[in-house]
Amino acid sequence: MRRWKSERVRVLLLSTLATTLVAGACVAPLKLARDDSDVVLSRQLLAAPNPSQKGSFAVKSLYYGSGTDKQRAVYRDSVTLKTAVVNGAKFASAPDPKQAQIRKKYWGFDFTKLPVNGRVWYPDAPGPFPLVLVVHGNHDMKQFSDPGYQYLGELLASRGYIVASVDENFLNGNIRGENDARGWMLLKHLQSWKRFNDSTGSPLQGKVDMHNIALMGHSRGGEAVTVAGAFNRLAYYPDDATVKFDFNFDIKSLVAIAPVDGQYRPADKPTPVANYNYLLMHGSHDGDVSTFNGLAQYERIRFTDGKPWFKSAVFVYRANHGQWNTTWGSLDGGPRSARSLDTRGFLSQADQRKFAEVYIAAFLDATLRGKSEYLPMFRDHRVVGQWLPKTMYTTRFQESGFRTAADFEEDVDVTSGSVRGIALSSDSVAVWKESPVPFRARGSTQAHNAVTIGWNNRIAGDDTTKLGKPASFAMQVSDSLRTSWNVGASSSLVFSLTPTDAKPGPRAAARDTTKKADSLSKSAAKKPAPKKPAPKDVKPDTVAVDLSIEVTDAAGRSASLPLSAYGVVRRPLESYVYRRAGRDKQRFANVYEIVLQTYAIPLADFTRATPGFDPARITHVRWRFDRSVAGTIILDNIGFSNMRPEFTAQTIGAAR
Repeated sequence: MRRWKSERVRVLLLSTLATTLVAGACVAPLKLARDDSDVVLSRQLLAAPNPSQKGSFAVKSLYYGSGTDKQRAVYRDSVTLKTAVVNGAKFASAPDPKQAQIRKKYWGFDFTKLPVNGRVWYPDAPGPFPLVLVVHGNHDMKQFSDPGYQYLGELLASRGYIVASVDENFLNGNIRGENDARGWMLLKHLQSWKRFNDSTGSPLQGKVDMHNIALMGHSRGGEAVTVAGAFNRLAYYPDDATVKFDFNFDIKSLVAIAPVDGQYRPADKPTPVANYNYLLMHGSHDGDVSTFNGLAQYERIRFTDGKPWFKSAVFVYRANHGQWNTTWGSLDGGPRSARSLDTRGFLSQADQRKFAEVYIAAFLDATLRGKSEYLPMFRDHRVVGQWLPKTMYTTRFQESGFRTAADFEEDVDVTSGSVRGIALSSDSVAVWKESPVPFRARGSTQAHNAVTIGWNNRIAGDDTTKLGKPASFAMQVSDSLRTSWNVGASSSLVFSLTPTDAKPGPRAAARDTTKKADSLSKSAAKKPAPKKPAPKDVKPDTVAVDLSIEVTDAAGRSASLPLSAYGVVRRPLESYVYRRAGRDKQRFANVYEIVLQTYAIPLADFTRATPGFDPARITHVRWRFDRSVAGTIILDNIGFSNMRPEFTAQTIGAAR
């Protein structure tokens, strides 16, 4: 018997070893893009206190809720402020009767009696203080998600904010199409907060500045905050006008962390959001929301009321989905994903949360408390290089002073801009087309168009060193448009751009028109063309891309600056989500996400480079491809901005 057992153990050990070896053979080597952060983040140009440092206020905490919660002891036994339940049956439901029974048995309530629960961190001082609500996304409903933002709650409270982490765990789990409920619940929480602030005897009486409110959400919660922003200004629920809305809170700012988009579509349309400050962040190695879906919502944010709003998006290389929440951790798909997701290249949890602390605290300080000294970092992250974890960032930015010259959405004429008075042209390019910007997910786009320009300045032929005139793409600006937009020395040229790894072949040599076609010898005419060699796998181009931005005024004076002086001209960063070799290429259309970098170039910089150039008489802008022999770029959102002076307190060029 003993011998049989030892043999069985030996077989099991060999089997386990074989399985491990096979599994190991399928694991791809760790592959990360070359990190340039030592150079890009080497300087600190913003003279302000680090927003991730704790403030001067002592922090207190409390819970509010129904006081009857079956599963959550803190919302049953530790409630300081009582709230009434709300009927959310119009907004969410279980996927089937069986699930409805399971959910009600576990929670003790159904969708007609949803609790308004939250955990609060607030300054131990009279106030009033701005209010920030943060809401989690979808997760196992029995693994509660709302405690996971304590690190943000305590930091922000110490800096003079009241922060509530909203409990929506009862909307988690096996449920779909409920993001309208998540957004609506945030507004129901704000109704409770108004009562907390107005009620005599409340520990929060008079402490809440209800005129300075921010909503912050993660994952499905990241979409929920924009849904709440839309619902806040509507009189009726778009999908059922028998439900009347009466919110109209003074929400100033929205923060979306790795959000989904389109999980809820009001009246089957993308959620329209206007006139809020908006901060979006997402990680390149997100194993749950693996596509930067929030970019579609970013594009839809509009500024229409003439007030000073802005939006900013940051793509964080090596950040994942779960580490924004301390209870979710590094396994974006839960414990079962440990064998499938590649966690080896992640930022540390401390670094990922440090980034969140820096950007979120600065964003709230700038938009709710008027601390304009932080505004330049949303235009160019390089000005706060010493505050940021050492990784790579791609950033988008736009503020309400921006005037769109060309966003490639208006028609199918590639020579027209987005407004009358803008004309587009090209010279010696190999590729010129307008098309939707793709997401990495197969068959998915960012729901907006851009122009793709490809070039190769090399002349085809035996002499591979012969170069032709540098290719260019140009925008002409009419006098009337320039005048109506008040373009001048205080304006900036703004656009978003990324190079790709596509590389067109050399351009054809110019034909010699002095020779007649029939002058060729008969033998030469009959000589068969040599066979082309079989195509080989083309390796992606890794040569750094740069180009010049050239402007011309009405007097014909031109000035030129290198684009690289105003931000890294970096190709999309490859990111591998899965451990198994080849899995990313099977799952996604690309192993990278196309995220365009926004560049803002003060027109005054051109005058400094070429005295005599007059920004107030600018007639042409050219993207001149004279610093890289060949390449391809995607270009979008071209325009001019007379942005607030606070945004230009540190010029982007100074960060080079």
